Amino acid sequence: MVSPTTNQNSKRAAVRKALDRHKVYVTAQSFSGGIYSARVLVDGEAYWVDEFRLSQLQQGLSPAELELMPAVDD
Repeated sequence: MVSPTTNQNSKRAAVRKALDRHKVYVTAQSFSGGIYSARVLVDGEAYWVDEFRLSQLQQGLSPAELELMPAVDD
């Protein structure tokens, strides 16, 4: 049987994990020639990513872990 303390600790760990995850905001999307790309904002920095990288960011990986380069504004 799970004790109330263990149950509460696991809930707190889940909340802490969610709060530590980077917030990813999609600011623009394009679909051209069968290729999807999105401009995302993560921790104040903009990046252009494909659908796979976007899903990785949303799962909690950081741009540094994915070796992403910040978007250059024209």
